[in-house]
Amino acid sequence: MLPSTHCLLQATGMFSVTEFKWLTDPQTAYRILKPWWDVFSHYISMVMLLIALLGGTLQIAQNKMLCLPCKLVVDNYCRPPWELRGPNGSIPPLTGIRNLLDRQQYAFIDAVCYEKQLHWFSKFFPYLVLWQTLVFLICSNFWFKYPSTSSRLEHFITILHKCFDSPWTTRALSEAVEIVSEKQPYRKSKVAIKVSFSSIGAEAGGAKLAQSRVEPNLADTAERTILDQKEGEQAKAIFEKVKKFKVHVEAKDIIYRLYMRQIIIKVVLFLVIITYTPYYVINMKFDLHCKVDIEMFTGYREYHCVHSLATMFRVLASFYAMLVAVHGVLNAYSLYWMLRRSLKKYSFETVREESSYRDIPDIINDFAFILHLSDQYDPLYSKRFSVFLSEVSEKKLKQINLNLEWTAERLRHKLQKNPQDKVELSLFMINGLPDAVFDLKELEVLKLELITEAKFQAAMSQLTNLKELHLYHSPSVVDPQALSHLAENLQTLHIKFTDMDKAPRWIFSLKNLTELHMTGNIRLEKNLFMSLMGFENLKKLKVLHLKSSLPHIPAVITGTGLLLNRLCIDNEGTKMTVFNTLKNMVSLTHLELHNCDLERIPHSIFSLYNLREIDLKGNRLKTIEEIISFQHLKWLSCLKLWHNAIAYIPLQIGILANLEQLYLNNNRIETIPPQLFLCSKLRYLDFSHNHLTAIGEEVGELVHLQYLNVSNNNLEALPDGLFSCKNLRTLLVSNNGLTVLSPLVGELVNLVYLELLSNQLEVLPMELSNCNLKQGGLVVEEVLFNTLPAAYREHLGKSEKDQV
Repeated sequence: MLPSTHCLLQATGMFSVTEFKWLTDPQTAYRILKPWWDVFSHYISMVMLLIALLGGTLQIAQNKMLCLPCKLVVDNYCRPPWELRGPNGSIPPLTGIRNLLDRQQYAFIDAVCYEKQLHWFSKFFPYLVLWQTLVFLICSNFWFKYPSTSSRLEHFITILHKCFDSPWTTRALSEAVEIVSEKQPYRKSKVAIKVSFSSIGAEAGGAKLAQSRVEPNLADTAERTILDQKEGEQAKAIFEKVKKFKVHVEAKDIIYRLYMRQIIIKVVLFLVIITYTPYYVINMKFDLHCKVDIEMFTGYREYHCVHSLATMFRVLASFYAMLVAVHGVLNAYSLYWMLRRSLKKYSFETVREESSYRDIPDIINDFAFILHLSDQYDPLYSKRFSVFLSEVSEKKLKQINLNLEWTAERLRHKLQKNPQDKVELSLFMINGLPDAVFDLKELEVLKLELITEAKFQAAMSQLTNLKELHLYHSPSVVDPQALSHLAENLQTLHIKFTDMDKAPRWIFSLKNLTELHMTGNIRLEKNLFMSLMGFENLKKLKVLHLKSSLPHIPAVITGTGLLLNRLCIDNEGTKMTVFNTLKNMVSLTHLELHNCDLERIPHSIFSLYNLREIDLKGNRLKTIEEIISFQHLKWLSCLKLWHNAIAYIPLQIGILANLEQLYLNNNRIETIPPQLFLCSKLRYLDFSHNHLTAIGEEVGELVHLQYLNVSNNNLEALPDGLFSCKNLRTLLVSNNGLTVLSPLVGELVNLVYLELLSNQLEVLPMELSNCNLKQGGLVVEEVLFNTLPAAYREHLGKSEKDQV
């Protein structure tokens, strides 16, 4: 800007230099949001300011008005003498006083005539042009400074420049175009042009990138596509910023409305200016007649004056009017552009067609309007910006970052042997499934928990030993080749989800799956478990665990299509009422109904003749009178009725001749009927956490008993018959009221573990040494432990004693 401009503004006192620069020189970065008509209008406004500058400078530098006294007045109007010559060419005598005026009188008359006779348009023309131009500039740049819009625009510019600076932009566009060129070879020539535009060097700044398009060296493509970890993290941060910006800006259209108002104001101002300016330009006169009533001082009343700048101002005003007309046409075009197009919507259809990123969403409201503006500057901006709107692009970036972080070496350090002696890898809360996982050929069990998205690629076919997969709240995508491999090899699947809609549907394609564990909300729709449709495809499924809240067992599970051997349902406390369909599952050998709010044993169970184990844990059973019907279950060997409210055991329990394991712990049982001991095949018996006060001598009939747990009861003594159970290996009697331990305990020669904590014993019998207790096999208080012979204490081990 010319220095004289600053001088003029400071001289007038209207604006400071800083304010003027704020209006005329908006930040350079905003130029990408200024369409060509705004840029042209801005240049026109600069010329208007120069007109105001020139006019103001002339008005300050030159005399405003020059007046001379009128010596010939005809008809009350000042006439020069030569206009009134006689027939012979003589000049008539002049009237008035003939003395000359002094300098002060001339200055006074000039000032009075300037104020009284000069038209206001001629007088204030430079200032009028200045103020009108400033209004145009304010209307053009106000949206860059208004708080509600400037924050959004500044944020957009910052993100846009980071998009250009990011190496990921170049890589993503290059790969996308290469994929399209492979799929559509007939468009090879067009794609080549696209590559030249999308492969701009990532090291240049955003502004330079927009102005200088340099075709890439295709030989360097391999090097360009490699991102280091820092660059990957930076690109990841840009994705997050774009997401937040999109949500924030798409919610309103304040930028659009403000820009529209600016244009309307400029159009209205143009109409006003173009209406009165031509009229007042005509009224700019060079000659003026002025009357000043100071005849008593000067001797003259009439004066002839000239406005020396009238001609120059008339030319400047005419030129100014033409500039305003051009400015108005541009504003009218801008308004037409705003009205004829739907600028609140922006479609990336062209980008989607030219690249592999088919998921780039269309944009609305202010976000769409900003992109439309940037397209007027250079469409390449929105194309590069679109890379960070694609979830596919983001997933690719996350996968690259993930692979950089989780190398094959790091994953091998996480391999471990699980209790089943299988090689297991457990991954928790990471962004995806690293590619290096598919190189672990020895992997047998894969556990994924809270993984953002697990993508099973075709390389999964390398995991020939993988038989078990755990997916805990981990959405997954499976490549067709990977799915084929899983269908052939996977045998066990554990899956947890919040809602069945989020559970992968491909699990029903695993034709060789034998064991399935599902935990989550399985919804009931139209009286059918639509979300479970597909179970009939799992022909080889033998074990099914469901943890949900079901009103009844889904018919798709109990139908004849599945030949399950084991069905386990944990209903999480929700009452399950309908069990009639259970009788169809004749192949069941194990049935578990946990936390189903059962008050009685379902009768449909008694039709399952092949049952070997029944588990009714965590229900509200108070009586088990139905146990007499268990006599039809000839293969039943394990009965678990633990964690209920059972108060007594019916006498008919003795008919379960083949029963080997009985769990009645955590109930309210006070006595054990002698008929129970008729189940002579019992090997495992658990009565812990009940209200037992005594155990009958008949317990000695259980000659095969190996495990007995009666801890947390009210026992004061153990029956002598118990010591006839020669095969007993584990005896738990903690938290009772025993006062003495019979010396007959020495007859339990196979006893390897004895727990006697929290009783009232004062001494241990010496015969205890006849048992087969090993190191750590005796759990008692230290005082009681010290009553044993020193040699035997040494045998049992002091370290274990100290631990107790």
